[in-house]
Amino acid sequence: MDAEIFGTLKDGREAKLYTLANKNGMVAKVSEYGAVLTSLIVPDKDGKLQDVTLGYDDLDGWENDEFYFGATVGRVGNRIAGGKFSLDGQDYSLATNNAPGGIPCHLHGGLTGFNKVLWKGEPVPGGVKLHYLSRDGEEGYPGDLSVTITYLLNDENELLWQVEATTSAPTPVNIVHHSYWNLSGNTTTSIKDHLLTLNADHYLTTCEGLIPTGELKSVEGTPMDFHTATEIGQNLHEDYQDLKFGNGYDHAWVLKGTGLRLAAQASDPKSGRTLELHTDQPAVHLYSSNFLDGVTPGKQGLPYAQHSAFCLETELFPDGPNKPKFPNCILRPGEVYRHKMVHKFSW
Repeated sequence: MDAEIFGTLKDGREAKLYTLANKNGMVAKVSEYGAVLTSLIVPDKDGKLQDVTLGYDDLDGWENDEFYFGATVGRVGNRIAGGKFSLDGQDYSLATNNAPGGIPCHLHGGLTGFNKVLWKGEPVPGGVKLHYLSRDGEEGYPGDLSVTITYLLNDENELLWQVEATTSAPTPVNIVHHSYWNLSGNTTTSIKDHLLTLNADHYLTTCEGLIPTGELKSVEGTPMDFHTATEIGQNLHEDYQDLKFGNGYDHAWVLKGTGLRLAAQASDPKSGRTLELHTDQPAVHLYSSNFLDGVTPGKQGLPYAQHSAFCLETELFPDGPNKPKFPNCILRPGEVYRHKMVHKFSW
């Protein structure tokens, strides 16, 4: 485990960058700023080492980031309709920092979510642990929320991301990891040829604003069916209502089973790289990078085009605070919020 100064933020504070490595050539870099996974180096079938994530070359890029590359997002990842919810008889209003379809919503924790704050890192065996205290009223949320994120990399080629949180007052919590993956290692190429399998029989339908309607719809006979390995691009542009709303995939799939289990598998046939994703959460959100603009420069100054990466965000259901029938997202004093995801790579 190595630590170095990643850079200096606009307010003068320094952020560290931690490097995790295993015996097989994998290298992960984690920033205190945003608890971000800044890069993940993975061999291909020929032993070629390449970064399989999107992002930036320096801290300044992440400080100005609008796409949540590699970030830890919260308090509530994904969307909250209208930026409003009621809890224990009290109404709360949050920033509306996103408006797909012209319908405002609160996205990924607001104007200064967890991806825009400085965490405190400390080395632990095999990885790094990062802590942040989100104060009562931050971004409009109630209660002091104490959050710990852990990244671990082992010799079984597993990258673990897990979070624990406690609160001083009832508050919604749905903390999400938001890496963008391109398993080819070449982010100038599309991920439409990547093969994807999702361990899900149903997905959450959405309105035009990409807010779940509350309906759990069967994937059978729809472009949302990833029961077997399917190219991400195969049905991406189908004339299907949910896909038209998001310009592609931007939906949550309801995972089968409980506990830590396989949620998804993605592979790039050309490089031979495969990613297996395990989680203990009830849903995985597939996002096909529909809103990348092909202009904003990323690593090595290269712009990232639409559909040049995919995200697999394990989570509670979006808009949980406003959907009583969805899995509970309210954390109360004395309880511990836990979320684990394991990315296992092979080549």
